[in-house]
Amino acid sequence: AGTRPRRPLFARQYEVISPIPSTSFSQLRKSYPDKRAEAVLLHFRPRDLREEFYKFFREVEEAYEILSPDPFLRPYLEDYQRLVQIYRLLREAYEPHVAVDKSFLRKTAEIVQRHTQTTRVAKAGAVHEISGGALAALLAQEKPDTVKVFNLLKAFYRMVNGKGKQAPHLIPIGERAEEIRRRFEERQIETKEALEKLSQLVDSLRQAEAEREESQLSAEAFAVEWWLRTRQVEPERARRMAEQMEAAFRKHPHWSSSMRDERELRKGLYKVLGEHQVENLVEWVEHILSLLRRAAE
Repeated sequence: AGTRPRRPLFARQYEVISPIPSTSFSQLRKSYPDKRAEAVLLHFRPRDLREEFYKFFREVEEAYEILSPDPFLRPYLEDYQRLVQIYRLLREAYEPHVAVDKSFLRKTAEIVQRHTQTTRVAKAGAVHEISGGALAALLAQEKPDTVKVFNLLKAFYRMVNGKGKQAPHLIPIGERAEEIRRRFEERQIETKEALEKLSQLVDSLRQAEAEREESQLSAEAFAVEWWLRTRQVEPERARRMAEQMEAAFRKHPHWSSSMRDERELRKGLYKVLGEHQVENLVEWVEHILSLLRRAAE
């Protein structure tokens, strides 16, 4: 008797899933995994709708933790597993920084361990394997465009998070990827445009990888060069500016821990930018130092 007030929570899951366009919860089970993923990702694109779903999922998860293994749950288990898949899919796609599998309660975590999920956004591989070539391979996959968008966004995130300290030039590339994510989520751009922009970013990454192999610049100066390119500075000019800044970085190697060195470094950066007639000197220097601090953290 004490469990009855919790039971309606499981029936409510259909209220959340049923609005997915052109399908029903039962039809989702029969659709191809990639098409199913695309339908869910597009339906829950608005942040407020996702937050409502996350809150609802937590209520259902808590109820399952209390009620399982009550025999009454058996008719609901398949649908609950599907609900877990959808939650994982959304979290991995829209919030890649969240360690979703570690957030589940014990009994739901056991479900995750027992069942192979076919609707998850693809894993991007080990961090050391993520490269421009690997991202180009994601672009070439036979998958719906929406799934490609999120596979690429997740790969960019993991690459920057895993390699950004050693290769800080990846950080401004990752910032551009996050900007594409934000604009896509807020419906400022649609799937086709997001994919085109990500394709261009993959090209930019591959070019950066090739030029880094040949460049004599320090990691810091090369990162600045690529940041300048994101500000539409012509490549050759960006290279010259970075080469001039290199001297300041070498002269003040402890700028991140010494106030005096940071002050002198700022002067050097202002001088270079001023010589190239950059108008927003203070803003640009702040962005450059913020980028390099992120790599040093």
